[in-house]
Parts: sequence; structure tokens; C-alpha cells
Amino acid sequence: MSAVPRGFVHRLWARLPRPLDPLRSIKVKFGVVVVATACVAVLIVLWGYPLGFRARETLPVGILIALVFIQLLAHGMTAPLREMTAAARAMARGDYSRRVRATSRDEVGELAQAFNRMAADLAEVDRQRREFVANVSHELRTPISALRAVLENVADGVTPATPDVLETALDQTERLGRLVTQLLDLSRVEAGAATLDVTDIDVAAFVADVTAEAAAGRPEAVFESDIVPGLRACADRDRLHQIVANLLDNAARHGPDGRPVTVTARPFPGSPPGGLVIEVADEGPGIPPEERARVFERFSRGSSVGSTSGPRAGTPGGGTGLGLAIASWATDLHGGDITVLDTPTGCRIRVTIPPTSGEPA
Repeated sequence: MSAVPRGFVHRLWARLPRPLDPLRSIKVKFGVVVVATACVAVLIVLWGYPLGFRARETLPVGILIALVFIQLLAHGMTAPLREMTAAARAMARGDYSRRVRATSRDEVGELAQAFNRMAADLAEVDRQRREFVANVSHELRTPISALRAVLENVADGVTPATPDVLETALDQTERLGRLVTQLLDLSRVEAGAATLDVTDIDVAAFVADVTAEAAAGRPEAVFESDIVPGLRACADRDRLHQIVANLLDNAARHGPDGRPVTVTARPFPGSPPGGLVIEVADEGPGIPPEERARVFERFSRGSSVGSTSGPRAGTPGGGTGLGLAIASWATDLHGGDITVLDTPTGCRIRVTIPPTSGEPA
């Protein structure tokens, strides 16, 4: 006869009832096990006396039955610990799908629930890591492949090195450089190395500079601004530049040619002064409600044709999928909030930066 498979025994043992699970304290459980075991042993000995059994005959039987009783009662106390050990070993091998049966209401049950939440978080982090690596590989491969094709054609004499060809190569090189810069920015933010250098900013002059840069990069776009006169804010100039520049780039890329991208700025409501509310609006197809929670994730481009997370028709390719993620993280550094507003047409993104407690430099 073949031996019973070990896995079958484990599954059978895992399905045994756990009568002590309703108890909220592991100390109470230990007390119940000790008292119940002693009672079982004493009852076995007392049961043997009327039947003519001596203590030396009933005591071993009582001890054996008491040990079995202990196993049944204590099973629910130790099983989660064994399951956590097995799950931890599986996670060390890269398997984050294992979970612990967390039916107990005591400290071990709370630990099992925390373990399951940790396993779920690790599984999500691992999924994001794999997706991030795949997306980075794709984003790097696209401009590199295009640049290589252009240079190979020039080197082989297939295409002359005209200004237009060299400009195409330069565009791909600049796109690659932007991607690398954005990846470095994200890595610094995630590593906690990004800090704020708070300064007093003339918002009107600041927005004028950023829109001028955006217009130079996208001559076909039209930028308009509506700034409260004399508005000043206390923020990190470089981080605020990242926020506004990426929002302008996103709006210009997805709005229709010839239609304005509007930047509005007003003071943060309430006091003290120094806070800022900026909105960037375009007249493009807008972002579907079901995708608004994802547009600030890395490499998110949306799935719908009309989403602002895809490139505008007629443009030579879309963005890197990192701009809004960088804007979101730069906003978080200021303790602010970035949201997509409900609008009848187009897309309007609001950035709220509260007054900072730091002194401007």
C-alpha cells in the first residue's frame, strides 16, 4: 500500500475546526488548553476506578487522550504560524500569491491579517516593478530604434545628411534625454532624496516663463494665462516648474491645433498667504471618468482614443507617460493635491499647493 501523500495530510489538517478562534486573547487560549487537558486526564482516571482499573493503567491512557485533545485544541493556535512560515518561504522564491487562513480573533489572528495585507502589498509592488521595467524598456527602445534607423541610413548613403534628417535624429535624442531625466526625477522622489527649496515666487512672471518655454517647444500650440494681479506664492521654483511644464505639455499634446491652452492661478483660499491654486485647461477630448484615477500613474496613457493620455492626432508620437506622474509627485512634495475636474468639454487639471510652513529662501 502506497504511503498517504504528504500534501493530502496537510490539506486535511488545515481543514480541521478551530474551536478556540472566537477567543480574543492567546493567553486565555493557553489557559483553556491547560485546564481542559487536566480535566480530561482526571476524568479518565476517575472513570477507570469504578471499572476496576488502577491508576497506573488509566494514567497512560489519560495522558495519551489528553495529548490528542491538546493537538485538536491548539491546532488553531499554531496553524497560522506554520502557514506564515511556509508563505514567507514562498515569497522568498518570488511567489506572492500565498495567503494565511486568518479566522482567529486573537493576537495571532491579527498577525495573520497583517501578513496577508503585507503579502498583497508586496504582490502589487512586484507587479508594478515588472510593469515599470517593461514600460521603460519599451520607451527606451522606441527612440533608440528610430535614431539607429536614421543614422544607419545616413551611414549607408541611403539618405543624405540633410537638415531635416538631422533634425529627426535630434528630436529622438531629445526625447530620449527627456525620458532619462524624468526617470532620474522619479527615482529621486521615490528614494526620498527630493527636497524642497522654498522661495518667494512672482506667479505671473513665473507662468510667463514656463509658457514661453512650452511655446518654443510646441510652436503650433496657443497658450493663454489668467493670473490674479500681484499674486505671489511660496514654493520650490524647480518643482513648481515641473508641475506647470508637464501640465502644459500634456494639454498642448492633446488639445486641437489653434485652440488655446489656458493657465489660471489664484491664491490658496484662507490664510496664511503663500498658497497657490493653478488650473491648466485644454479643449481636447478630455479624460474619461474611469481613467482619471490612473492618469497620474507612471506610463499611464489610457485606453480610449479620446483620452488625453494618448497622443494628439497629427503629432509625431506621444509623450513618455511620465509627465503627469512627475507633476503628481512634485505636488505631493508640497503637501498639495492634483485632480482632474469635471468639465463639459476638454480637460481641466487643478493643482492645489497649501501655504508652506518653511521660510522662503
